[in-house]
Amino acid sequence: MAKKLSFLNKLALNKELLEGGHRLCPGCGHSIIVRMVLNTAMQEGYQPVMANSTGCLEVCTGLYPYSSWNIPWIHNAFENVAATLSGAESMYKSLSRRGKLNNDKIVFIAFGSDGGTYDIGLQALSGAAERGHRFLYVCDDNEAYQNTGNQRSSATPYGTRTTTSAVGTADPIGKKQKRKDIMEIMAAHEIYTAQASPSYWMDLIKKVKKGLKQNGPAYLNVIQPCTTGWGYDPKDTINLAKLAVDTCIWPLYEIENRRSKVNYKPKNKLPVEEYLKKQKRYAHLFTPKGKEALEKIQQLTDEHWNFLLEREQAGF
Repeated sequence: MAKKLSFLNKLALNKELLEGGHRLCPGCGHSIIVRMVLNTAMQEGYQPVMANSTGCLEVCTGLYPYSSWNIPWIHNAFENVAATLSGAESMYKSLSRRGKLNNDKIVFIAFGSDGGTYDIGLQALSGAAERGHRFLYVCDDNEAYQNTGNQRSSATPYGTRTTTSAVGTADPIGKKQKRKDIMEIMAAHEIYTAQASPSYWMDLIKKVKKGLKQNGPAYLNVIQPCTTGWGYDPKDTINLAKLAVDTCIWPLYEIENRRSKVNYKPKNKLPVEEYLKKQKRYAHLFTPKGKEALEKIQQLTDEHWNFLLEREQAGF
C-alpha cells in the first residue's frame, strides 16, 4: 500500500516555479518567501499568474535575456504592480464571461517590497483593493530601499541606521520616525490582511491558502531579512526572522471581517535587544548614546503588542 504523503512532503516534491541560479544574495529572504507562496498555490491546485514590481526580486530573477520564472511573470515599474495585476485580472474576467477562457484555477499574485508597497506603490495598491480585484498581494518587507542602496522607507523602524538616516556624533539615533502601520491601512479597505514570517512557515502557508480563497483582494505582509542592508551572517536569516516574532517586533496576526486575531503568542517574550544586537544596522544603539533609543524601541514594541492583545480580547 502506497504511503500517503504529508502536505510538507508534497510541497517539497512540487516543480519549482522559481528556479535556482538567480542573482539574489546568499541568505536573501526573497527566494524563501516566494517559493513558500508559489509552492503552496501549486499544491492547492492553482495556476499562478504573477506581477513583480521593480526591486531586488525582479532585478535578480529577470535580467534579460534570462528568467528564473516557470510561470507567467510580469515585470512593471516600482509603483504600479497592483495596477498591472488589476488589468490582468480584469482581462481574465472578461475572457471568462465571453467564453473564451475556461479555467477557474488561475490566480493572480503580486510581489512588492516595502518601497513599492508602503510608499510609491500605495496609491495603486489602495485603488486595486477598493475596486475589489481578486488577487493576493505579498509584501516582502525588508524595511528599506535595499535595491538602490539601503535608503530609509516608511517601513524602516525607529532607530534604524540607513544611508539616508545616518548615525554620527551629531545624531546618534538613526531614523527618528516610527514605521508606517501598513496592516491597519490595508485592513481599513475591509479585506483579508495578515502578517507572517518565513520562520513560522506553517502559519505563512495557512495565510497564503486563506488569501488565495478570498473572493476579492487579500494582503500579506511578510518580514524579509536582508543580509546586505541589515548586516548579519547569511546563515542566520531564518533565526533572525524568528527572533523578530519572539520579541514581538513582528507579531503574527490577521484581520478578517473587521476582527483581529493574534496567531502566535510567545511563551517567553524576549527583549528587543536579542533581535537588534545581531544586526549591524542597530550597532549604534549598544553604546551609551543609544540607550534611550533602545528603551524607546522596547516601549513602542510593548505598546503595539498590548494593543493587539487588547483588541483581540475585545473582539475587534
